Amino acid sequence: MSGWYVDKKDGQVAVVGPDGSHDAACGTFLDRLLLRGLSLHTVEAYAYDLVLVKRWLAAARVQLSEMNSGHIHEFLAWERGRDSKPKSINRRLHTLRLFFHHVTKGELPGATVLRRGIRLSHRDRELGLQRIRVSGTQQLRVRESRRIVEPLTVLQVNELLGCLRRYRDLAIAYLMLLCGFRSQEVLNLRVSDIDLEDRRLRVRGKGGKERAVPAPTLLLAVIAKYSQLERPASKAPQVFLVMQGAKKGQPMTRAGLRKVFRTRRKRSSLANANPHRLRHTFGTDMARSGVRLPILQRMMGHAYAETTLQYVNISMVDIAAEFQRAAAKLENRYEFDGGAR
Repeated sequence: MSGWYVDKKDGQVAVVGPDGSHDAACGTFLDRLLLRGLSLHTVEAYAYDLVLVKRWLAAARVQLSEMNSGHIHEFLAWERGRDSKPKSINRRLHTLRLFFHHVTKGELPGATVLRRGIRLSHRDRELGLQRIRVSGTQQLRVRESRRIVEPLTVLQVNELLGCLRRYRDLAIAYLMLLCGFRSQEVLNLRVSDIDLEDRRLRVRGKGGKERAVPAPTLLLAVIAKYSQLERPASKAPQVFLVMQGAKKGQPMTRAGLRKVFRTRRKRSSLANANPHRLRHTFGTDMARSGVRLPILQRMMGHAYAETTLQYVNISMVDIAAEFQRAAAKLENRYEFDGGAR
């Protein structure tokens, strides 16, 4: 039942069954995702979700075409039993719905729920503008709790930077801390993407979308040191390469990038210093420095402003500091008397 797995070779992704053969329906589904322009990394994520769907179908002894609304809830219970996170469950529900439609040309029973009533959502309370949502349907989802991701502290950032011994690793950390790069965007960075004259970087983001961000002088200096002293001679266009071993000179992989941080995270004080946390620290630092939301949204490559708002957490320290500044102004304005009368 657990014989399903993902096979990745030469830029191709396939779902392999217990008999060792590629599953044809999964193959055509993944091929169409590639034709839509989705990145190989995204298609791989769909493939891993399909593997779990196939394992559940085998365990439940259910044919995909025979699924009903009861099976949907059995699938949710199975995922809960595996301690899957709500976000992962919702992504797999989405994959299951798309795959069912791909195979049967119909809608997955129980995958949508009825939304009742009228909901008024105020955009501007002063002007009275409203957005009216009428009854309809929406995709079945499990509730996701909103987690607060705290940025790294100044001490943590300094400790992390202090234990990076290679210019390559330091440049990677700077790209995340000073430019807000995602892990894959770091790996996608090419030599031709660095514009030394205009001090600008071209970022190859999600879904093939590109953006340009300013390149700090400190970052450019570190990349120059890496290129002069460490980067192996190679025809690879990517900036960051493997520096030793049998794959020396080949583009750095996601596993290699994770290893750079995993080694440092063995320190108890840096246990939460993963690549995503560095990017979050950049977003928080920019917001604290007064960068306006539309600018920050462009810099981080978010399609929607709501994502940027959720991404940047204003901590209680920030709230307390703003309150103290405002309270001091009020005291000066109204000449409050602190003494008892």
